[in-house]
Amino acid sequence: MTPVIAFGEALVDLLSSRLGEFDPAVTETFTPYAGGAPANVSVACARLGVPSRFLGMLGKDHFGDFLARELAFHGVDISGVVRTREARTALAFVSRDALGERTFDFYRPPAADLLYRLEHLPAGVFAEPAIVHFCSNSLTEPEIAETTLAMAEMARRAGCLVSVDANLRHALWDGGVADVSLVTRLLDAADLLKLSTQELDDLRADHPREGWLAERFAAGVKVAVITDGPGEVRLKGVGLDERITPPRVEAVDTTAGGDAFVGGLLAELAEFTAGKGLDGDWYRDTAFLHRAVEIACRCGAHAVTRPGAYASLPTREDLKRLQG
Repeated sequence: MTPVIAFGEALVDLLSSRLGEFDPAVTETFTPYAGGAPANVSVACARLGVPSRFLGMLGKDHFGDFLARELAFHGVDISGVVRTREARTALAFVSRDALGERTFDFYRPPAADLLYRLEHLPAGVFAEPAIVHFCSNSLTEPEIAETTLAMAEMARRAGCLVSVDANLRHALWDGGVADVSLVTRLLDAADLLKLSTQELDDLRADHPREGWLAERFAAGVKVAVITDGPGEVRLKGVGLDERITPPRVEAVDTTAGGDAFVGGLLAELAEFTAGKGLDGDWYRDTAFLHRAVEIACRCGAHAVTRPGAYASLPTREDLKRLQG
């Protein structure tokens, strides 16, 4: 099976006990959960039986220890994780409304994950074909952005398949607004692109949706998957335009829904490309892509019915129960 390598931030989500409006009569507590979008994806793949590796940096602190233990516990290869005392492990305080939709208060920067550089890459990390996954949260400062874009280019030159989830978190950027041109550079390095309808609108500005997507395909993106919360998922490519309806579930916590979706999609791609090579026509196989997105939808649906990130990500057995 083709391995998956995810790069970027691992952080601790401190999940509020409160749902909905603030009530001064109720004590609000915060429970720590291991998280971070690319780390979530690496765990999602591992829990689905895919060889999974995480690259990133953690602080030499209590929360860094916690994340390293959790990643390893769920079967992720953490030999490429670097530890530092120069900055602390990032935190995100997560509040939820009555429908489980969340808002984030990030304690980043400074944070250890932003200090990762090319010299920290393990030797020969892209020597074997792999699916390499990135998110835009590793673009929020100049040095980590340079590292991320260089890694994506290295992976493509090495014959890896590059996956990018836009995963826009405007609050992480200076001034509270993502650098659209920088994010677009990373998106255009992708073979497989995932973004939400809101992210699409944020990034396209006054460009028509279809025109903006056509620019991405012209830049080299082979397939784009556009999610809309519990709504239809759009599967787009050159000559490809399909819509898939996710299962209906009652959401408890949407924190890891998108990452579970991406993990499920990459797990299917890892299985499909095993023994076939990554330079094949996976992106032309409409039946495979449709099935993969359906499974990814089930992964996301499972995740939002449970609190936290790693703990909510499904196994193959979980997916069978959801389907049955």
